[in-house]
Amino acid sequence: MKKQHLKLTEPDKKYLTELLSKGQAKARVIRRATGLLQLHQGATFQNVANILGVNYYTVSIWRNKYLENGLDFLTDQLRTGRPIKFDGEQRAKITALACSETPAGRANWSLQLLADKAVELEFCESISPSKVREVLKKMNSSRI
Repeated sequence: MKKQHLKLTEPDKKYLTELLSKGQAKARVIRRATGLLQLHQGATFQNVANILGVNYYTVSIWRNKYLENGLDFLTDQLRTGRPIKFDGEQRAKITALACSETPAGRANWSLQLLADKAVELEFCESISPSKVREVLKKMNSSRI
C-alpha cells in the first residue's frame, strides 16, 4: 500500500508545531493541525483518520484544502446563512396592521386574517400565520 503524505513548508510546519504546543486553539483547529503534521511525517490518510477519530475522506479534504489555500483552511470561513425574508419595514407594517382597527364583524385580529391582509396590502408576496406570530412576538405585540 502506497503512503499518502504531504510536504509542509518549513514556516507552516513551525507554525503548526507552535500552535499545538500552546494548546490555546479550538479543538477543530488542533485536530486539523495535528492531521497535517502527521501527514507530513508520512502517515496514511487511514492512520490519521483512525488516530483523530475522523473519516478517511475528511483527512483527504484537509490535505486538498491545505494544498489550495495553505493554512487559511484551519479556521472556518464565515457562512452567509439564509437571507432574511422579511425586512424591518415589512415587520413594522405587519405590526402596525395588528395594532389597527379590526375588520367589520371581527372583535380581534386572527393570525390567519393578518397574514391574508398583509398579502392583500402587498406588504409581502406570501406569509404564513406562524410567521405573523413570530413577527409579532419579536415586536412584543400583545394585540392578538
